[in-house]
Order: sequence, then C-alpha cells, then structure tokens
Amino acid sequence: MLTREQILEALRDVKDPEINRSLVELNMIRDIRVEGATVSLTVVLTISGCPLKAKIEDDVIGAVKALGAEEVRVQFGSMTDEERAALSAQLRNSQGGQTHNMTPGQAPLLNPILAKDSNTTFIAITSGKGGVGKSTVTVNLAVALARLGKKVGIIDADIYGFSVPDMMNIDQRPTVIGETILPVEKQSVKVMSMGFFVEDNSPIIWRGPMLGKMLRNFFTEVHWGEELDYLLLDLPPGTGDMALDVHTMIPQSMEIVVTTPHPTAAFVAARAGAMAKRTGHEILGVVENMAWYEAKDGSKEYVFGRGGGGKLAETLATELLAQIPLGQPDNHPSEPDYSPSVYRESSEIGQLYRDMAKRVIEKCEQK
Repeated sequence: MLTREQILEALRDVKDPEINRSLVELNMIRDIRVEGATVSLTVVLTISGCPLKAKIEDDVIGAVKALGAEEVRVQFGSMTDEERAALSAQLRNSQGGQTHNMTPGQAPLLNPILAKDSNTTFIAITSGKGGVGKSTVTVNLAVALARLGKKVGIIDADIYGFSVPDMMNIDQRPTVIGETILPVEKQSVKVMSMGFFVEDNSPIIWRGPMLGKMLRNFFTEVHWGEELDYLLLDLPPGTGDMALDVHTMIPQSMEIVVTTPHPTAAFVAARAGAMAKRTGHEILGVVENMAWYEAKDGSKEYVFGRGGGGKLAETLATELLAQIPLGQPDNHPSEPDYSPSVYRESSEIGQLYRDMAKRVIEKCEQK
C-alpha cells in the first residue's frame, strides 16, 4: 500500500505553474488518505478561482498514478487570508531582500531584479511617436528570445496606450497573493500590464507621479520567479514622464528605437534616442518597422518611403537591427497559445525576429 510519505515525495516535483515552486514546499497538499489503490487528497490553492486549477489537478493525478494508484481523487480548497499573507512574505523573502536605491529621498526597492548585481538585462523599446508598431516589436522580440531558450518578461509600461495583453490574447488576470502579484505567462513570456487592472478598456486619467508609482509597483510587488535573462519594457512614445522614470529607475537599461521608413517618423524618433544618450543609456539599435509591403508577384512596395531606419541609426551612431515588412501573422483563434500579433517562428517575418533576437543576445553578452 502507498504511504503518505511516498505520495508527498512524488508531489515534490509538481509545481504551482504561476509561482514555479513545489506544491509540497508551499504546503498546498493536505489531507492525504489512502484506501487500497485509491488516493484522496486536498490541494489548497492560493485563490479560489485559480486560472490554472485544471493543470494542477492533471499534474497531481499524473504524479500519484505513476506510483501505482488506480484512482486519485483531488479536492480543492483555498488559502486563508493569513496563509496568503505568509506566502506573500515568503515569496518576497525568496527574492533576496537586496536593495536598489533610487533618487535621493525615495525608498529603496526591495527586489534584486533592480539590484546592481542583477543578471537581468533590461531593454526599453521606445519610439518618437505612436503608431509605428513599437508594441508589436516588443512582443515579437520577447517571444523570439523565449524561443531561443531565454527567460523573458515584459512590462507594458505604456500606461495610457497599453496593448500587450490584447496582442498576446491574454484574458487572464494576474493572481494576487497578499501584497504580491504574479505575472501572467503566455508563449513562455511573463507579462505585467496596466491593462490587467482596468475594467472594460476604460481610459486612464492620471498625472505623471501616479504613473511613476505604478511602474515602481511593477518591480516591487511583482514576483517574477526565477531570475529573468531579459526584461523588456514597452515604453510610451516620446520623452515624457514614464521615459524619465525608466531612465532614473533603471540606469543600466539599454534601448531599442522603433521607427518607420518615413523621414518624419525617423526625425521624431531621434529625440527618444537622444534622450537615452543624455541619460547614459546605451542604444542597442534601431528597428525599421513597416519597411515595405511584398506584393503577390514578389515585388516590394515601399508604402511609407525608404531609408528612415538607416538614417536614424546613422544619426544615433548605432546599427539597424532589423527591417520588418508589413504583414499579418498567419494565426487562427482555434490554435493553442493563439496570439493575434505574434508571428509563427517558421514564417518569413518570424525568422526576421529570430535573427534580431540572436543579434540582441550577441550584443548584450558582449557587455
């Protein structure tokens, strides 16, 4: 007959998908009962409406049946407020407790992801104006980096114009445990966005200091789990408060500037690049989005002109990382992991993003 100890040992390899830690370590396995070849147990979830409940159930049943159980009966409960508060404190402590001081007079951020010795590379994706496809570049670069085996996160810092959740088809809300927020994962990328906290696409009517506070909360209150290799920040266009906050908060951040081939777009984008340079941020390169449209006969039509990306790269003394043509991702809503704005890895544009991701990794690892 199976023993309680054998079952617990088998379940040590079953992790909470959001926290990425063992259910046994988190004390989420309770009330184990063995009656012949039947095992009954209770899984205590962080919240009653845990979006990944079905996956946890499947993983638990699979692990216990692998021991020889013929039937596994799983009941679910949820943590008390006190248990959630204790888990929140445990998660915060597990992130280190190192401090990263901001400007004088501001409280230190208790999150090692911002510490000077953090191994996470921050890449801010910026542009001079809206409508150039900055968020599209962000999500596709993030997914391309993840496909290359990197641990990647996105902060959708475009507070007024958040679009990453919609682009990645994320309809799940982050799990909140006490004072700790767990980012939503899609396409192996962890995502945090203001869009998760706004009802029915309502407008955000905030002043600059409130925006900066929300951005700081995305660092101090979000449990990113295992240390990320790359954290991409989708910044608002221009050189406003959020861009200034990022430059102040993350002095080690590097930047990618997105433009279209149109000379005016490139001229405006140069301001964002100049701001990065003045604040000591390194520019990784320029991405020229909507570079051309390929007709059915294979000819290229330069809908928005030519040369803007190359000229901008020359102005900023950096390289042109990629030229991305106009094109709609060939995805279908019925597909698992469907994301309307993410290109398939095997597609022509997907390969361009893969090449760009490889170049970004190469440049970052040279630092």
